[in-house]
Amino acid sequence: MTTIGSGRTGGRAYVHPLSTETKASIKTTELIAYVGAVIAVIVVSLVVKAEDGHDDYFRADKAMFYIVLLTLGYLGSRGLAKSGSRQDYDAGRGPDEI
Repeated sequence: MTTIGSGRTGGRAYVHPLSTETKASIKTTELIAYVGAVIAVIVVSLVVKAEDGHDDYFRADKAMFYIVLLTLGYLGSRGLAKSGSRQDYDAGRGPDEI
């Protein structure tokens, strides 16, 4: 929702937005889950090592592949979140202060 202000700037009315597109990513649980999952993949890849007669089952290349998949999933979820939701401004605060 936007309102047109009553003031004039250079002969033109200005438009003041009353909402942002979505929450900042740092404020979402998606980011916490993503960071936790990436840390878990890294820890597991460091813990699982080759033993006598067995290969290293969770090598660095496989860990990186899973981190890339997690990143794609996170970026996709943020894209879906941004596609249709809105967050209203708090009273008295501008878009840069939220």
